[in-house]
Amino acid sequence: MRILFVSDVYFPRVNGVSTSINTFRTDLQRLGVDSVLVAPAYAASDGAEEPGICRVPAGRVPRDPEDRRMYWGALLRTLRQLPGRFDLVHVQSPFLAHYAGVRYAHEIGVPVVETYHTLFEEYLHHYVPVLPRVLGRALARQITRSQCADVDMLIAPSEPMRVLLAQYGVRSPLRVIPTGLPEDRFTPGDGQRFRAAHGVPNGRPLLLYVGRVAHEKNIDFLLHSFVELRRSRPDALLLIAGEGPARAHLASVVTALGLGRDVQFVGYLDRARGLQDCYAAADVFVFASRTETQGLVLLEAMAQGRPVVSTAVLGTASILKSGCGAQVVPEESAAFARAIYDILEEPPRAARLGAQGLAYARTWASSLMAERMIELYGDVLRAATERSAAPGRPLSNSPDLPSGA
Repeated sequence: MRILFVSDVYFPRVNGVSTSINTFRTDLQRLGVDSVLVAPAYAASDGAEEPGICRVPAGRVPRDPEDRRMYWGALLRTLRQLPGRFDLVHVQSPFLAHYAGVRYAHEIGVPVVETYHTLFEEYLHHYVPVLPRVLGRALARQITRSQCADVDMLIAPSEPMRVLLAQYGVRSPLRVIPTGLPEDRFTPGDGQRFRAAHGVPNGRPLLLYVGRVAHEKNIDFLLHSFVELRRSRPDALLLIAGEGPARAHLASVVTALGLGRDVQFVGYLDRARGLQDCYAAADVFVFASRTETQGLVLLEAMAQGRPVVSTAVLGTASILKSGCGAQVVPEESAAFARAIYDILEEPPRAARLGAQGLAYARTWASSLMAERMIELYGDVLRAATERSAAPGRPLSNSPDLPSGA
């Protein structure tokens, strides 16, 4: 079996979609499934990397310095020049990759599936602020319904995302297949090494957020909860690991709240060592995003034995189950701060939560999720073969982008 992945995002752009693609491709390869990924070029050097990745020339995205927009003509040419035959196209993002991937699948006569990672409604709200919220919501849902109707099978990374798509009016066949954790995520990090490298004294309570530093991640709420926590634990430190378009805004909030000495931004960390060490250094992992379709960083923190304090919204609710090593609280600053304080004040309880989280994270092994993905691919291919035996049945309708797009 040979699969073509098409995505509007991939490393070096760090986010959950990039991680999901990399994780699945690695495990699928181990299980005998070959794949090629078509994704944007972020720098001139992109392209001289691991085999099986084709980079497309791309330009910058307004209001978002991290992302790139592939040039439409270059994207189509790249797809049409790929050598060999593909059995199936797997689209990973609902922007240009969707339209090009669906068009190419129809051109070569193979089925197309799509993982719906992106909560389009919140994306439009934060990155097209001139659009009234009610109009943005209606437009996002209309686009989502249209795109989901284009594909032979949808994949939701969590059960709450499946429910949300159903509420949008999506009627396409859909299965839930989360992204799992690779085995190397369980390799213990060196928290002492991280603290020494970043000037964090041993014994100082360290709260950690890992993820994109973006408006939809609700980091403002974490900062205001941290203000509440400091009333009882003035020695606490909040560390924010990641980059994104909200970085300047959050820096100004930190200054306005008088937190300059107690909040550190450390940017992106090397996943092979630096990120593992960062997780291991933390006393509590904190999270409050409203837009996660899964929430992989929660599992990564658990895999390092860290207790978690988090809200449970959309995809995070599918992870944060009873006995998972997390304290789930509402989005209310005083309650959130109190949950953190209680863990910091009770080291035996913190250790129990960490052990529970580690055991729970092991049930999310990425190899198991890859096996489920292969099963889905097989079902889609069998259904396509049956359809081809029924003369006159039309292909799904794929909207074309304007020629100037």
